[in-house]
Amino acid sequence: MTLTLTCVAKTYGSGPRALHPTDLRIETGEILSLLGPSGCGKTTLLRLIAGLEEADPGAEIRFGDEDVTHLPVERRHIGMVFQSYALFPNMSVRDNIGYGLRMQRLPRAEIRSRVEEVIALCRLEPYADRAITALSGGQRQRVALARAFAPRPRIMLLDEPLSALDAALRLALRDELAALLRSFGTTVIFVTHDQDEALAISDRVAVMEAGQIRQIGTPEELYRAPRSPFVAEFVGHAMPLAGARRVGGLHLAGGILPLPAEAGPGPVYVRAEDLRLDPHGPLRACVDSVTFLGTHYRLGLSALTDQRLYALHHGQSAPRVGEAVTLSIAPEALICLPL
Repeated sequence: MTLTLTCVAKTYGSGPRALHPTDLRIETGEILSLLGPSGCGKTTLLRLIAGLEEADPGAEIRFGDEDVTHLPVERRHIGMVFQSYALFPNMSVRDNIGYGLRMQRLPRAEIRSRVEEVIALCRLEPYADRAITALSGGQRQRVALARAFAPRPRIMLLDEPLSALDAALRLALRDELAALLRSFGTTVIFVTHDQDEALAISDRVAVMEAGQIRQIGTPEELYRAPRSPFVAEFVGHAMPLAGARRVGGLHLAGGILPLPAEAGPGPVYVRAEDLRLDPHGPLRACVDSVTFLGTHYRLGLSALTDQRLYALHHGQSAPRVGEAVTLSIAPEALICLPL
């Protein structure tokens, strides 16, 4: 089911717009993430698609060929999974999954068939007769997904479904969630403030700021070719290299950085993984901090520019705090933005 938004906006009362006029098309079976910081408008956009909020006049929301702009939520035939999962603690897994089907008054045989189908799809067979209170966070997440998918919705909407889990479990379930969503084959809109989740789960990502979509593209496109400082800094935590453009490249406090021949006149950014310790490098810095993160060290660096930068170092040992180091950055690793 395709989803098409035309001039969809939302204003609450007499205040500023929570969502500026937005056009967006999501293809059948596509997983699209709405990514951005708190207050950027991503949940507002999700609620407008769901029918939980009414859009400003002039908006059009279409599911396939059907205009659903003014349809109430119960007639849009969507599946929703929220942060809390909202499962019924007094029901078993099987009863939770079948609840929406019973509300639709489907025949008992069809309810049983659909419930068993999604139990198998979500690998919940060992837990089907357990109470919700006896499940782990990851198991509850799968029950919530199964319950949302059992009515075979046209579109699935997920609002930060991993945010209630601890960091280790969230990481473990991220890939599992992506595989599950793809196995459903349903169009999915996934809201998150976590860039790693968005990049890992989505076919495309829409980066939002201040009620607007700043850039939309595949995870690779957003990471490798951001088109604004906000997207560069939010997706991949790119750091600005403040310096003067003169003969030879970008003149920084810690040396001269060669620029690629095609570099435009806009700001230049670099990511921590592309700042490399190099005994023959043209750049100089001082190590301010060293943090061991298991697979690598994170080095805080001063004196290269007028603000602290960070480098990821994968060696067996790291420089000491206060030590002077030399670095290099491959020209092709630089992010050169347009003005």
